[in-house]
Amino acid sequence: MPDVVITGIGCVTPIGTGVQGLWAGLKAQRSAVRVITRFDPTPFRSRIAAEIDDFAASDHLPAKAARRLDRFSQLGVVASLLAMQDAEIAIERENRDRVGVMMGSALGGVAQAEAQAATYMQHGLRHVEPTLATSVFGGAVSCNIAIQFGVTGPNSTNAMSCASGAIAIGDAFHAIRSGRADVMLAGGAEAPLSPLAFGSFTLIRAMSTRNDDPVRASRPFDKGRDGFVMGEAAAVLVLERRDRAESRGAPIYAEVCGYALTNDAYHMSAPKPGGREAARAVQLALADAAVAPHEVEYVNAHGSSTPLNDSTETLAIKDVFGDHARRLTVSGTKGYYGHPLGASGAIEAAICALGMRRGWLPPTVNLTEPDPACDLDYLADGGRVASPACAVSNSFGFGGVNAALVFRSA
Repeated sequence: MPDVVITGIGCVTPIGTGVQGLWAGLKAQRSAVRVITRFDPTPFRSRIAAEIDDFAASDHLPAKAARRLDRFSQLGVVASLLAMQDAEIAIERENRDRVGVMMGSALGGVAQAEAQAATYMQHGLRHVEPTLATSVFGGAVSCNIAIQFGVTGPNSTNAMSCASGAIAIGDAFHAIRSGRADVMLAGGAEAPLSPLAFGSFTLIRAMSTRNDDPVRASRPFDKGRDGFVMGEAAAVLVLERRDRAESRGAPIYAEVCGYALTNDAYHMSAPKPGGREAARAVQLALADAAVAPHEVEYVNAHGSSTPLNDSTETLAIKDVFGDHARRLTVSGTKGYYGHPLGASGAIEAAICALGMRRGWLPPTVNLTEPDPACDLDYLADGGRVASPACAVSNSFGFGGVNAALVFRSA
């Protein structure tokens, strides 16, 4: 089976756009969370989110093409453009059938659907955007990316809640390793900031209500955490056969070497107590990578900043790594950019790859008083100069979804 490596990273996030923007945002060690400006949040218990305030699709795409896409597809297509530019790949006519796209999005075009439903109710069908039918389904993002580059290989978008981006990367990794493709664009895109979609999460009391202190609201593994903070973002990785990447002299961020997926089969919003299935996802991913637990040096945790998730993830890490868990560097990076649902796993995979290549691991922003139930080395201040040889990225989601990715240094 061929080795699979990451040769390009593209992202549009609340802390920065592109590789350099993301890296600068991480090094700044500041949260992008604020009071929502996209709509009036006063009816809701939670009134904060991580918005992208400097994004215009027309800066990257022809105006007509940008107008054809709703926001979640705009984010995904632009992230894929940035990733391909970063990888310096030219799509030639003869290899387009060996290039595919795998994406993840929990909610797809729900914000566009919500807005157009209001237009329909107020003004009738004649005023509804004619692109509505082709823009709101989840698969629109991977199909629009394929159209952008004219690539005809494997293509899908999964909607497996907050693990979607990681699942897309794992599926793309397996597509290359099994010989179905040579290059894959893989990641996640999410644009969920609309009143109904946002409000539905406040109904289940899943989100932080630290409205008077938004920059400190997302605080993974901290004793004072009170829920996640919704965000919007997209991240896309270029995955490539190692031999192909080396033959064209491409810089390599990291090798993707393992992936696994399990389900708690327990509850739609709460993790299974003890974290057994989350732990099993990591164990299976390590087995897929032929990596022993003691070889792992860094874990980018899901760290959603919810009371149950963070403590359960801690138990799962201890289950997998035993005594070695105390020697791991672990950080949860959602304190920076909130929780962009299906895009979060792709952002965190990008952060793992960047950190491994550049020799610095980002801290867990806003971790000021560690929860006694979260007692690992969660890297509270300043980040850490380190070049881990092997790293794991965890992504967990509603419905009990558990995904784990394993990376080796290039």
